[in-house]
Amino acid sequence: MKYDIAAPEPAGMVASLSSLGYSLPAAVADLVDNSISVEARTIDVEFTWAGADSWIAVVDDGWGMTAEELVTAMTVAARGPATPRSATDLGRFGVGLKSASFSQARQLTVSSAKARGQWHTRTWDLDVVEQSGQWRLLHDANTETMVVLDRLRGDSDHGTIVLWRRLNGYHAAEVSAGDEGTQKQFYAEATRTESHLGMVFARFLTGTRRRNLRVRGTTVEAWDPFLHNHPSVQPLQPEELPLGASSVRVEAFILPGSHRLSSEEYAQAAGPEGWLDQQGFYVYRRNRLILAGDWLGQRGMRREEKYNLARIAVDIPTETDAEWSVDVRKSSVVPPVALRPHLNRIARKARSTAADVLRYRGQVAARTHGDPLSYAWLVRRPEGRVTCKINRSHPLVQSALRPGGNTSADVRALIRLLEETIPVAALRVMHETDSSDDPEPFGGPGPADDAAVEVAQRIYESLVSGGRSPSAAKDRLRTMPPFDQLQGFWSR
Repeated sequence: MKYDIAAPEPAGMVASLSSLGYSLPAAVADLVDNSISVEARTIDVEFTWAGADSWIAVVDDGWGMTAEELVTAMTVAARGPATPRSATDLGRFGVGLKSASFSQARQLTVSSAKARGQWHTRTWDLDVVEQSGQWRLLHDANTETMVVLDRLRGDSDHGTIVLWRRLNGYHAAEVSAGDEGTQKQFYAEATRTESHLGMVFARFLTGTRRRNLRVRGTTVEAWDPFLHNHPSVQPLQPEELPLGASSVRVEAFILPGSHRLSSEEYAQAAGPEGWLDQQGFYVYRRNRLILAGDWLGQRGMRREEKYNLARIAVDIPTETDAEWSVDVRKSSVVPPVALRPHLNRIARKARSTAADVLRYRGQVAARTHGDPLSYAWLVRRPEGRVTCKINRSHPLVQSALRPGGNTSADVRALIRLLEETIPVAALRVMHETDSSDDPEPFGGPGPADDAAVEVAQRIYESLVSGGRSPSAAKDRLRTMPPFDQLQGFWSR
């Protein structure tokens, strides 16, 4: 068999790895994966601002590496997806450290040591790789980098330090240490990273074997998307879905509505991306969150506010990575064909239940189905079209409508009541986003019905009594919504 060795050109490979679309928080999470894989108990993420010389590091107290193991870890794709891995290993392709780092920095330095062993250091300098056209993995690092490593190492005799210098977006001659705007942006990224890590590694931050994960010295708090400890959460029946020789565990949770949460709990439950973007499936692989808040491309399922309370945990076995199409960044998945009908069924049940919780909660339930003497607005959906009307049975409305019996005080009180009780929540849960059920004043454009004509007549008379001529009053009425879309005496 004849063949050629077609090795990738280093500069092109570096450019490819640098363009995989990592955000800074996601790239840092990839480094934390490695720390967890080597059973680190304490992991520190450091952000230090120094203008163009700013740097980011992840420091752990895990097993550490020998020189040979360090070179393997620094080699691009030294271990493929089929390589056997330990039960704690969160990697898959063998490129996470390099691709995540190259996406954020031009210089990657890793220093590591086994317990009571020697510290070994290797550096990827992308300028060197591109200029030489060779994968030159440098021994040690320059003087400035070694100073930072010594500071991070302290008196520890084992562990691993991953250091990014010459950060993308910050390493430019015009970026000075006194640039307060850029400094603020840099530390805002640190805050975003802290929130992201709390979501991705939540299962590692609780329990008896919890990791101590810190960002800039602040302990990262686990974010539980399912509010397991809240008494008002409704867990649906969990299911074990068979997939080959393994099974996938799926459990849906319906979160409590805002009326059952304190303002602090409600804000916390919204998550890093907010209620709308956090609804849907949460896919975990070895307890590490891969995907947060997504409907996995299920047909007919889009994000809508009335489904904000539906969140579904999916635990996939590592051996099914290929079936789920887990990507290099460990940030997206595609469900296996065999599971899609089951996931669709579970999602529809969760969405329906979540919508019911909103629809029938507290005042919304009463406003749409309750005592006619209690609410000034009535929200209905007859024949698939939302209607919102003032409740004529309300005592204040009846008082204002009583012939000869109303007062200006009654009218002022009614107007204020209507202003303060606009049924936004009821409309939100009953209205189908992007569909044809929008409320249409007086039935929509076209000839005005008797009710529209009566209202228009009252407005017309009010305009005339206010000093306008009859023709000017009609002109004004013709431009006034909704009469600008209706035909009546004012349009002739």
